[in-house]
Formats: sequence, structure tokens, C-alpha cells
Amino acid sequence: MYLVIIAWFYVVVMMAIAEATSSTGSVVGAIITFFFYGLVPIGILIYITGSPLRKKARMAAESSARPPDERSHPASAAESPSVTPVGKEPQ
Repeated sequence: MYLVIIAWFYVVVMMAIAEATSSTGSVVGAIITFFFYGLVPIGILIYITGSPLRKKARMAAESSARPPDERSHPASAAESPSVTPVGKEPQ
């Protein structure tokens, strides 16, 4: 994942340098190119790919905030006597 980010930043920096040094380009255009082709898309990508980690951290924080007896799964309810197990005759 980091390799993709580094490679994309390299491409964007090269685009910005080409914009700044071009005879028809400008430094302002290079900054805008770097911002809209580099920082915004990479920020969105990092936000989207970091979603599972944020969810895991939120769940861990919620789990540690609860009392110990609520952390485990609730006890299963006893079967009602009206339900007969398979293969047994009602009495």
C-alpha cells in the first residue's frame, strides 16, 4: 500500500516540476497540480483503506469501556419444554 502512495507522489511531484519549469506553466499551477492530483486523491485513498483499522480501534475502545460481565457473550436461554428434541417422543 505504501509503495503505491510513494509511487503516486513521485509521479505527481514530477508533474508539478514539469508544470513549474515549463515555459507556459507557473508555480501556482504546479501547486494546484500537486494539491489536486496528489494530496486529495491520496488522502481519500488513505481514509478509505484505513476504515477497517478505525472500526477495529472503535470496537476495542467500546469493549474496554464496558464492565467485564458484559464483554462475554450472553448466556444462551434454556429450551422451552414444549419443544421436543429430534428423535425423542413427547412424554
